[in-house]
Amino acid sequence: MAGPSDDAASVRSLKTLSIEQLMNVEITSVSKTGEPLSDAAAAIYVITRDDILNSGARSLPDMLRLAPNLQVAQITASTFAITARGFNGPAASKLLVLVDGRSVYTPYHSGVSWDVQDVLPEDIERIEVISGPGATLWGANAVNGVINITTRKSADTRGGSLQVGGGNLEQRASLQYGGKLGEGISYRGHIDSFHDGHDVTASGTNAHDDWHKSQGGFRLDWTPSGDLVTLQGDFYDGSEDKFTGPDQAISGRNVLARWNHALAGGSALQIQAYYDYTEFSIPGVASDDLNSYDFEVQHSFAWGTRQNLVWGGGIRTEKDNFPSVLSSTQLLLFSPQRRTLNLADIFVQDSISLTPTLKLILGTKFEHDPYVGGEVLPNARLSWKVSDDHLLWTAVSRAVRAPSRVDRDLFEIFGPVVYLRGGDFQAEKLTAYELGYRAQPSANSSMSISTFYNVYTELRSAEYSAGGTLPGMFANLMAGNTYGVEIWGNYQVSEWWRLAAGANWLHENLHFEPGSSGVGGIALAGNDPTYQVSIRSTMNLARDWLLNLDLRNIGALPNPASPSYTELNARIGWTVSPSVEISLTGSNLIHPHHLEFGTTSAPLQLGATGVETARSVFINGRWKF
Repeated sequence: MAGPSDDAASVRSLKTLSIEQLMNVEITSVSKTGEPLSDAAAAIYVITRDDILNSGARSLPDMLRLAPNLQVAQITASTFAITARGFNGPAASKLLVLVDGRSVYTPYHSGVSWDVQDVLPEDIERIEVISGPGATLWGANAVNGVINITTRKSADTRGGSLQVGGGNLEQRASLQYGGKLGEGISYRGHIDSFHDGHDVTASGTNAHDDWHKSQGGFRLDWTPSGDLVTLQGDFYDGSEDKFTGPDQAISGRNVLARWNHALAGGSALQIQAYYDYTEFSIPGVASDDLNSYDFEVQHSFAWGTRQNLVWGGGIRTEKDNFPSVLSSTQLLLFSPQRRTLNLADIFVQDSISLTPTLKLILGTKFEHDPYVGGEVLPNARLSWKVSDDHLLWTAVSRAVRAPSRVDRDLFEIFGPVVYLRGGDFQAEKLTAYELGYRAQPSANSSMSISTFYNVYTELRSAEYSAGGTLPGMFANLMAGNTYGVEIWGNYQVSEWWRLAAGANWLHENLHFEPGSSGVGGIALAGNDPTYQVSIRSTMNLARDWLLNLDLRNIGALPNPASPSYTELNARIGWTVSPSVEISLTGSNLIHPHHLEFGTTSAPLQLGATGVETARSVFINGRWKF
């Protein structure tokens, strides 16, 4: 029997879910244990399931545009630059991203391959976005931020759902079904396939960047005696057109198992393991395949009446294979071709209630990296609950960005000349100072303000060999500081109308250390706007109609140059019946096409630039059965 659709329930929830309830959404990214958003001593923004469904966002990068503390720029149809607090680029390396606890960082370039990350929007419970370091709990590469994507339990997605949609740039279809296998056992499975059309270059020519991908997945949840056992996995396969040369093939699969067990006295144990395989191949140009194996244990418990501890550890093995690429004049290779990278860590964090309103959080992680050995990643946070509706917090943290295979193993040869060789690149280091304020000034409003001052040392630079000659290599002769402000808030104008707005400002002071060759200039570190501003309006126009508008203004990029731009996304949804919904989404409606990440290739960054993102419309129908 057909029941109310999840999206219809989402529409109705906007009429009943108060700002206070939104502030008390339980999050886990700040302390690795559940706590209300209003008590979290960090710059964290939560993208809710309602936000995602109302916006019409279908890809993870478009969903992440809803977070005002992230910088998101589309480079081509399938590549994005995403970061927090600067250092953005196609291979941005200072942001750690997890999907249900599975890290999707790649040791190839220490970044995220956004083209292979895909989750059905209706299956996402929430996305927690921390701007600022999270290395004590999450490890190396959680330097400028952490994105933690949590999907819904299969018990919450029973029944079937068929979606079909299309427009001038995208066509997509998905089918999902979930149910019960027995008492306390639920499941779901899905298949999803899409095609994205090509964008254009600045001159108006075809960018040849269209792509397609098909994906399937499953999730099984079992709740024996109050525990939760989860088994889930995904597989995908696709192809991406390239402006020159053959298409790039992408494929992969993963499986994850997790056991959450409640112990006596309110303590909890979590054991998790996963396997992840990714592969890309451009015939005659490049290929890479990576097998990752990860095992983690976490234990949280109360120590007395004033302390709550969480501790744990894990091991990860990554087996990477990057075959040589040879042409008549050029050889691009990783030496050695194959690497087995073993990582291990142990962490502990203690939350101490100094008074009923004052909490001190102390923690540290010891992580062993295969390239640089041991790193200690401490963190100290102090929060003051001024009143039930006002929280003041401050933090000091240390984080590192571990070397990647590009940093250590990449060689490039033209004819008889070696242009680039592997060097002795070390970890990039950050000491971060933060101050924040979160409040609910009234029953209809909430706000958050965060400031930060980051001190970076041993940043990546490109250097010549002794005497200013070739070959070049990567070293650690850049340093500097950044500082900025992030602010966002929500306001319930009326029962049927809600506004959300956000803005951030960033100032960077980077320089080369004495003795540096300065190859590529400061632009080697990344390409960031000094500001961005966004406002979102969600309106229930009638009982079964919802209109969502997203307006953003992004500042200019310095190098490679890209002008500031203003764009508008809009979605109108009609709940025809409890089981049928039709929606129309328009993206980038102000301009026919616009540039988001530079007119020329960024120095030593990965991926093409100079492609302009086009205006698009997409009509979608969903039938729940």
